[in-house]
Amino acid sequence: MKLIQILKLAVIPVLTVFSFVSTSNTALADYLNSQGSGGNYRYELWSTDDNHYYLKIWRYEANPESDPYTTTQGFASTREALIYFDCNYDEKNLPECSQ
Repeated sequence: MKLIQILKLAVIPVLTVFSFVSTSNTALADYLNSQGSGGNYRYELWSTDDNHYYLKIWRYEANPESDPYTTTQGFASTREALIYFDCNYDEKNLPECSQ
């Protein structure tokens, strides 16, 4: 009888923690918002569940199935991310580029 009580005390909390961890990992997702190109590069604009945005950037001639040339982090909006792409990869001369 003591062995069953010990197992209940040990197994139930472990399983509970495991279910919370696995649920939180599967609940979070990233979403493709848009894609485009400019200059010698292509991009995909992604968002996270917590409303942050990032770009995956490839050289224009690269295979779309290949790993990105670079992945950026930390944009607060789609506008901010696309201005970053335009200024740094498409080489546009926008007023926002000088900031």
